Amino acid sequence: MIEEKNREITDSITYAKRIQEAILPPLRLVKERIENSFILYKPKDIVAGDFYWMEPADDWTIFAAADCTGHGVPGAMVSVVCSNALNRAVREFELSEPAKILDKTLELVIERFEKSEEEVKDGMDIALCSYNSKTKELQYAGANNALWIVTQRSMAELGEEAENRKLAADGWNLYEIKADKQPIGKYHDPKPYSNHSLQLQEGDSIYIFSDGYADQFGGPKGKKLKYKPYKELILSSQDKSMDEQKELFNNQFEEWMGDFEQVDDVCMIGMKV
Repeated sequence: MIEEKNREITDSITYAKRIQEAILPPLRLVKERIENSFILYKPKDIVAGDFYWMEPADDWTIFAAADCTGHGVPGAMVSVVCSNALNRAVREFELSEPAKILDKTLELVIERFEKSEEEVKDGMDIALCSYNSKTKELQYAGANNALWIVTQRSMAELGEEAENRKLAADGWNLYEIKADKQPIGKYHDPKPYSNHSLQLQEGDSIYIFSDGYADQFGGPKGKKLKYKPYKELILSSQDKSMDEQKELFNNQFEEWMGDFEQVDDVCMIGMKV
């Protein structure tokens, strides 16, 4: 009886996985729009709270790495609501600037959750980019999730004020563009999201991600990986192709995790100009 119930539950979750996979952009589209890129996507459970998203808009490609509250079935349900809100912001409201897309997505998500009889405190952290492959201009807005850029140039040459802290190795600089510290969801005093514009050049790379990679427990002392080693790993990989980088990041994650359980979903997008 219990086995039968468990099988029914697993079947339901597997069906939910198919629904969730249907909201993810096909990798064929990703490669068509951003040829030199990778997506590392490792759900903790059968279904995930993390998701990646992409929408073409003329010469621009809008893409995101998102992390919804929780993981498993609850996280997956929130991810469907948030993905739908992103789609509406671009398709229905015809927005293309990342900050404006996040403003509208916030509005739509709150509107959806307010229809529930109980207060819904769930939400989404997200790094959202819009890239023009002709002009190499990148726009970014973030809700709690930053953008990292790896370049051999100074931040002033990119046309954006980044935080002073940077990491450097082998002639490469890694800069962080800070996100706004407010999620997509209920927040006590929401403000409009900030839009950042960067002029990229050949050789520059950008990375957006959820917190699952850096928060993974493992290593010899069973501690979190954390962000500094994550940045160092990215810097050390700049001589590799994007496909090789994906393989490296996946292998390093598995090696760090070892016999520990995966603590959260992992979503990471890398793009090289």
